[in-house]
Amino acid sequence: MSVGTSSAAGRGAGDDPADPPPGAGPGIDPDELPDGLVVADEHGRVVRFNAAAERITATRAADALGQPLEKALPLEDLDGRRWWQLTDPYGGLAIRGRQPERNLLLPGGREVLVTARYVRERPTGPVSRVVVSLRDTEARRRTERSHAELIATVAHELRSPLTSVKGFTATLLAKWERFTDDQKRLMLETVDADADRVTRLIAELLDISRIDSGRLEVRRQPVDMGAAVGRHIQAYVAAGQSADRFLLRVEQPLPMLWADPDKIDQVLSNLIENAVRHGEGTVTIDITAAPSPREGEETGTSVTVSDEGPGIPEESMNRVFTRFWRGSKRGGTGLGLYIVKGIVEAHGGTITVGRAPGGGAEFRFTLPVAAPAYLAQ
Repeated sequence: MSVGTSSAAGRGAGDDPADPPPGAGPGIDPDELPDGLVVADEHGRVVRFNAAAERITATRAADALGQPLEKALPLEDLDGRRWWQLTDPYGGLAIRGRQPERNLLLPGGREVLVTARYVRERPTGPVSRVVVSLRDTEARRRTERSHAELIATVAHELRSPLTSVKGFTATLLAKWERFTDDQKRLMLETVDADADRVTRLIAELLDISRIDSGRLEVRRQPVDMGAAVGRHIQAYVAAGQSADRFLLRVEQPLPMLWADPDKIDQVLSNLIENAVRHGEGTVTIDITAAPSPREGEETGTSVTVSDEGPGIPEESMNRVFTRFWRGSKRGGTGLGLYIVKGIVEAHGGTITVGRAPGGGAEFRFTLPVAAPAYLAQ
């Protein structure tokens, strides 16, 4: 990247804004760069030290400019060795052009990602500038912690059903003749239920992978949202819930909704299950026409799921759609609402959480209307 003249904080003494260093282009202020930028001249003295470098190193540009590079930016490798002495940017092989990104330590042990480029006026000539890029490792560390937590959660969630499956199948194989038909059926039903748990967990992991990589596919078809919600309510009633526990209100007329039926069922299943398991009183589902979240479209379909339970604490609402959020009641992987948000946004929609009129939690998602001609593009 070419770097042009910078503000006074990023320039060395005597620099002329009209006379940028060799290879620099006009119009780019180093202080606008998101990564730290440190540039040393042919004598190894710092001539550029941008605002991001100040933030990352906790060193003022005024204190760094004009100083030897190894003094202005003292770096050590993870074994405690001085990096500038090891890499010797102004010596060594004349064909070297860069240093690949690596983790190094600032004074105090703070870790940073560092990469460097050696600028030469001719291919094997002396180094005329050393351009160093600095990047804070905190974002990468958060990602690594998230991945580690995901692995630990998955391992924990898989252990229980797989242990159950292994135990029951081994017992049946070893002692088949000792059990009655009713006992065998109960064991096999338990194995079947645990296999479903494993299947759901694997499906969640695949969804997370696709959401994180932006590869979640949406296969749109006409969807009757009222009928879809009705099927979920009927399933709960068939499983023993009272029909009076649910209130479905559908505004008419609704706009034609094009969405992925399977993924919309996944969203509805998660939101209604949360209301039934963690809420209290009546679970109310309102389906209405609403302003579309997609610019240029007049209406969309809005679905609100609310209950009359204790609700979600105000301080937790900004974390509801993050990975592993489980609220005050433990159980499950804590991935459901993260996936719900990913599915809704993959449809071009929005989802919010708030407090219901009855005091419980209220989740509302809105999907834009889409026409087949639009989807074919």
